[in-house]
Amino acid sequence: MTNNVPEMIDIVFDLGGETLPDSYPFALWAELARLAPQLAEQRYAGILPLRLATTSEGMLLPKRAKVILRVPTALADQTVARLSEQQIEVAGSRLRLGQGIKRVIQPSPTIHAQMVAGITDEVQFMDDINTQLFELGVSGNLICGKRHTLSCEQQFINGFSLVIHDLKPEASLKLQYAGLGGARQFGFGIFIPYKVISGLSDD
Repeated sequence: MTNNVPEMIDIVFDLGGETLPDSYPFALWAELARLAPQLAEQRYAGILPLRLATTSEGMLLPKRAKVILRVPTALADQTVARLSEQQIEVAGSRLRLGQGIKRVIQPSPTIHAQMVAGITDEVQFMDDINTQLFELGVSGNLICGKRHTLSCEQQFINGFSLVIHDLKPEASLKLQYAGLGGARQFGFGIFIPYKVISGLSDD
């Protein structure tokens, strides 16, 4: 891959458990990196945001919850071997990982990141994103969505949801491999295919 971005792949694990706190990404990454230390050494490795339901007791895990890791393809087999069928503890919650399944990343003309880390000012954020796209040699049309924050006692990360559309296949793959912004390990800057354009600015 150009720009020193490795080819990436997603690894999908079934996730058994009940609830997690809002700030779960920090503890989840720490636990996975403890079991698979090679992850912590990878700039582009990260965890896609979990799909959770908010309740009075915290974030509720649905029955078909998944943990999806994005890792360099060269590390896929090692990551599957280290994490499959593991019992983990995340911020006081006991969770169980299923068998890891590799899923090849597919190009899509429209991709979406739930959170991209950056400055709190939206105009400056978009300027920074355009600079990053230029450095990657990628062009596309942008739709900036809602602002997001992730915090715990030690860390605070700001970001916005972002859609990029009208992408050529090579550009789509490059962006999904590289991501944008930082904090990939906490779910920021990781893009997936997005099929619907209408209403994206409200996402």
